[in-house]
Amino acid sequence: MSGEILQLQPRLHCIAACVPQGARLADIGTDHGYLPVWLLQNGKIDFAIASDINAAPLEHARRTAQRYGVAARMDFRLCAGLDGIAPEEADTVAIAGMGGETIVAILQAAPWLRQSDRTLLLQPMTKAELLRPWLAENGYCIRQEHLVRDKGNIYAVMVVHPGNSAAPTAAEAWCGAGLLHDPLYGDYARSRVRKLESAAAGLRSARSADSALLASLESDACALRKKIKEWEDANGT
Repeated sequence: MSGEILQLQPRLHCIAACVPQGARLADIGTDHGYLPVWLLQNGKIDFAIASDINAAPLEHARRTAQRYGVAARMDFRLCAGLDGIAPEEADTVAIAGMGGETIVAILQAAPWLRQSDRTLLLQPMTKAELLRPWLAENGYCIRQEHLVRDKGNIYAVMVVHPGNSAAPTAAEAWCGAGLLHDPLYGDYARSRVRKLESAAAGLRSARSADSALLASLESDACALRKKIKEWEDANGT
C-alpha cells in the first residue's frame, strides 16, 4: 500500500463529499481516475469502476491507481458512457468534467438508471441550463446542488435521483432551484447573466437576428437579475 495520499482539486473534492459511504461507484469519463482513487484511499468506498471512452485517459487512471496503491480495488472499462457497466454493478454514478449535452447523451443511453434509487453525481462544465430541464422532463429529481470555485470558475455539482420534479423556471434552469443559500450564488448567477448578455449582443449584431431567440435570452437574463436581487437582499449585500 502506498503511503502517498492523493490531493483533490476543489471541484472533485465537492463531488467526493457527495458520494454515499460504502457506495458501489462507477466513475464515467474518469480521466486520471483521481475521484475513485481518493475515495478508496480515504475509506469512503471499497471498490470502484473507472470507465472512459478513450484508452489513453483510462491508462492514466490505471497508473494513478497503481501509484496510490488501490489498483486491486478498481476495475477499468474502455467504453462509451455506461455501455460496459451492468445495472447491478453500481448504485452511485459520477459523470463529471464534460458538457451538459454529453451528460444528457450518456443518461439517454442508460435508461436503467431510473429503475432503482441510484445516486447520480453530475458536474457539467458547460450547458448546465440544458441539463437541469432535461432531468426534470425525463424522470430525475435534483435532490441537492452545490457550487464550488476551482481555478477561477464556479461549477455546479448536482446530486440526482430517479423521481418526479417540476420543470425549472428560466432562472432555475440557468442557476438551479436550491442554490440561493449558497455563498457563491451571486457570482455564479452574474456569470450566467454575462453569458446571456454576450449571446444577445452577438445576435443583435447579426445580419438576420433570430428575434424569438433574442427575446428568450433577454427574458432569461431579466429573470436571473431578479434572482440576484433576491439573493443580495437575503444576504445583505
